[in-house]
Amino acid sequence: MMPSATPCRVLAAALALVLAGAVATAAAASDPVARGAYLARAGGCFSCHTVARGQPLAGGRALATPFGTFYTPNITPDRETGIGSWSDADFLRALREGVRPDGANYFPVFPYPSFTGITDTDALAIKAYLFSLPAVHAPNRAHDVPFPFSWRLLQSGWKLLFFTRGPFRPVPAHDAAYNRGAYLVTALAHCGECHTPRNVLGAARSSRALSGTARGPDGQLVPNITPEPRTGIGGWQKSELVELFRTGKTPEETTVKGAMRETVEDGLKYLSDADLAAIADYLLAQAPIVHEVTPLR
Repeated sequence: MMPSATPCRVLAAALALVLAGAVATAAAASDPVARGAYLARAGGCFSCHTVARGQPLAGGRALATPFGTFYTPNITPDRETGIGSWSDADFLRALREGVRPDGANYFPVFPYPSFTGITDTDALAIKAYLFSLPAVHAPNRAHDVPFPFSWRLLQSGWKLLFFTRGPFRPVPAHDAAYNRGAYLVTALAHCGECHTPRNVLGAARSSRALSGTARGPDGQLVPNITPEPRTGIGGWQKSELVELFRTGKTPEETTVKGAMRETVEDGLKYLSDADLAAIADYLLAQAPIVHEVTPLR
């Protein structure tokens, strides 16, 4: 349970959030494309939507899951094969509700359960950036997913069970830096989509948030990133976490591999020191969960 905050602390936190929001809004208004480029990096758009040696953001990246193999779509502004015909409302609905412009559900392999937390201002800045890029004509590849998991209508039931619509709501009991870290981890950077174990229906187990899984994307082992000393990152210093985000190097002098390497190379290393510090602070402030992630046998 979160400790009670004094009225002064709550007021200070609320004021800080208002000021932070005003600064962010002003920055987006003055140059939404530049802000969108930064946010797209934070959101991991490049690593997910670009196939090896392919055109950036043109889709086709395979993602193997227990339910089949999904292929990421083209998100360049091509009007026929990408998102060039999308309105602002279409874009917001995709991120906020997990619904395509034609009204069909997205599969939750698209991390809309996290992206729903992205603010409208940030989402539209990302759209502005994507629409500033060259259009690439690249037809989307059909998913290789067997029935009944391929039936999009079933996702409506999945949403009723497991989906909570955003956007992100700051916690007044915490300061602006904590809430910035929470926003980045739980919404924009969607860390829990990989680092949280899932139930048999593919929904994240919120009670085990960020505790790692042996069934990560493409069957990769994903470590526990709660501050549990033995099985998580409880023995790490904040500076060591920031170093990992910036360079991919761990305190043990190893380098991250697989999806995390791409997350660093295509996204995290572009973020500001303040944002990386906010991510580290948020992770280290979470409840530790004992969960030793080991390879499946």
